[in-house]
Order: sequence, then structure tokens, then C-alpha cells
Amino acid sequence: MSEANIFSDIFNSIYNYVNTMSSAEIISTTMIILAALVFVILERAFPYNKGQEIIREGFFDDFAMYTIAQNYVLSIIIFGGIIHFIDNTTGISRLQLLAGIPIWVQLIFFVVTHDLYIYWMHRWMHKNKWLWRLHEAHHSPIKVDWLSGSRSHPLEILLNQTIEFAPIILLGAPVEVIAYKGLISAVWGMYIHCNVDIKSGWLQKVINGPEMHRWHHSTGKGRNRNFATKFAFWDWMFGTAYLPETKADEYGLKTFFPAHYISQTLFAFRSFKKVKQKEN
Repeated sequence: MSEANIFSDIFNSIYNYVNTMSSAEIISTTMIILAALVFVILERAFPYNKGQEIIREGFFDDFAMYTIAQNYVLSIIIFGGIIHFIDNTTGISRLQLLAGIPIWVQLIFFVVTHDLYIYWMHRWMHKNKWLWRLHEAHHSPIKVDWLSGSRSHPLEILLNQTIEFAPIILLGAPVEVIAYKGLISAVWGMYIHCNVDIKSGWLQKVINGPEMHRWHHSTGKGRNRNFATKFAFWDWMFGTAYLPETKADEYGLKTFFPAHYISQTLFAFRSFKKVKQKEN
């Protein structure tokens, strides 16, 4: 097959995929791409930690493997496999339990309830040795930026995104709710990890941002605090908030972690006994 035919096939595949997307999905995807570009610009103009490069260590794994390849495969498994199987077996979505409820009300409901779930699941992942094995990949980047938040073990994503989107689909929410919920999660994930020196004042008591979340990725005291994702008030409400006057400047894990996607994914299944022996 010639190079021209290969590029033609790729273009046709992309065109066919986009052609099947709803307007809400197109808007959501476009907004995510634009948001990423905005964060890249802001990181250069107003850096939280100065001197941090755009193409930093682990950038290509985070972008190509975690953001694109892993998300694509997991979306098929979650939506086309798990949720589709549940719906086919139970027929719940046919009941249209959310019919008549405005889209914006549904969106607020799912954003808030899922964020509360993520707060407690996130705390549990830091306390449970089995769940920490899945979550430690997310804490492994030594440079935290708009893209580093995409680094998460596939089983962690599989669990959390199934719980995130299954209720939305099974309760019969329209595609707009699914698309815009995904948009909010993606953009907010980039925002709280971005290397931008944001001073949000009293809003940091309500809306979570990099001021608190970058401390969560530090190697110091803040790593086991600041579990909230979208709403900081969970941390303030449940006594896990940590926001000192100084800035976090050292990130990552204190123990060894592999450099690339396949090794990082398999590393979660290592023996606990062997790890303890190495660390001693």
C-alpha cells in the first residue's frame, strides 16, 4: 500500500468518525482541544514553577498512550462493553427516568454527585494498599502540568469512568449530558494540574484549582490532603484541606516507578513482599 493510500485511509477514518458525532460531542471535543491550547499558553506566561518545559519527561507517554490510545480503548470497553451490557440486560435506559428534567439540572446533579464519590474514592485510594497500586501512576510525574493529570492506571479509569457515566446513560439522560459532563471533567482535570500561578482567593474554598491540587502531587505533607477534584469545599468540609503560604516545588513518588506506559501499567501488579525487601 502506498503512503498516499495510508494517509487517505487515516483521513477517511477520522472523517467517518467525526461524521457520526452529535453536535454536542463535536462542541465538547473542540472545547477540550481549545482548553489544552489555552493552558499551554498560560503555563508559559504565568508559570507556577518556573523553568518547566512543555516537552518534559514523560510527555509523549502521557499524550500518545494515556490521553489518546488508552482513552480510546477504554471508551470502547466502558460504553460499548460494560454499560451496553448492563443496559441490554436490564433495559433501564428505556424507562427514561430523567425525561422532562432540564439538561442543565441533570448536568449539575451528575457533576456534584460524582465529585462527592471521587473525593471519597480518592481518599480510599491513598489509604488502601491495593488501590494505591492503581493510583500511584497518577502521582508519578515529577513535573506537573495540564497534561500530567491524564496519567492514570487503566483499571482506575475503568472503575471511575464506569461509575461516572453508567448512571447518566442508564437513567436515560440525553447525549448532551454525557458530552458536557465529559467536557467538564476533562477541562477541570487539565485546570487543577496546570502549571499556572493562579490566585483565586476565597474561591479556593469552593472551586478547586492548582493552588491546592499541586500540593496533593507534592512529595511532602500535602500528598495525603486535598483529595477534591472540582469542588474544594469537600476538603474544607471533611478536614483534609492543605493550603500553606509557600508553593509546592517537588513532585512525584519517593520510590522507584518505571518510565513508560507498558511498564507503568504492569508495575501495579508487582509483589508487595518484593517491594518491601527492595525498600529496606
